[in-house]
Amino acid sequence: MGNSKRSCRGLKVCCGVTAILLISLLTVLIVLLLTLFKPKEPKITSEPPTLENFDLIFFPVIELNMTLGIVVTVDNRNYGSFKYKNSTAYVSYHGIVVAEAPIEDGKIPARGKHNISTSITVFADKLASNSNFLGDSFSGVLNFSSTTTLRGKVSMLKFFNIKASSYSSCDISIFIQKQSIDSVCKSKVRL
Repeated sequence: MGNSKRSCRGLKVCCGVTAILLISLLTVLIVLLLTLFKPKEPKITSEPPTLENFDLIFFPVIELNMTLGIVVTVDNRNYGSFKYKNSTAYVSYHGIVVAEAPIEDGKIPARGKHNISTSITVFADKLASNSNFLGDSFSGVLNFSSTTTLRGKVSMLKFFNIKASSYSSCDISIFIQKQSIDSVCKSKVRL
């Protein structure tokens, strides 16, 4: 009878210690998930666009050949990878889309940076047919805006997938005489 009480008491102690260890381990995991592994917004920086090619001819017919280089840097500050889908970058002139460029899908590793770059050729016919084009050309400044949206998922520990979308917009001014470019960019991320 004494051995039976001892083994029952030993079993209770073993179960109690195991329960305390499991609760402690679960608490540590929850704290880590809520602090260290908590999904953070990727930091998205739009580099100022570059003017790769610019030719404007007024006579005998208005012709324009312009190519912009766009680079978006995504800094994934998470302990999980960010995988984004195919997307498109758009350039508008007074509300009319005059250029677009595809952005291929990709993956940014955990705690890593990735440059997404593309070249955009402006559709000269859409630009020249705009009623503001001649006035802006003679003033020496063409004002554009560009927008880029990346949609994807942040994967944490290969178990948790959280949808994320990043929006980037730039106001671009092209100075015809200097053949230079100036821009102001803003980025926003939604998890």
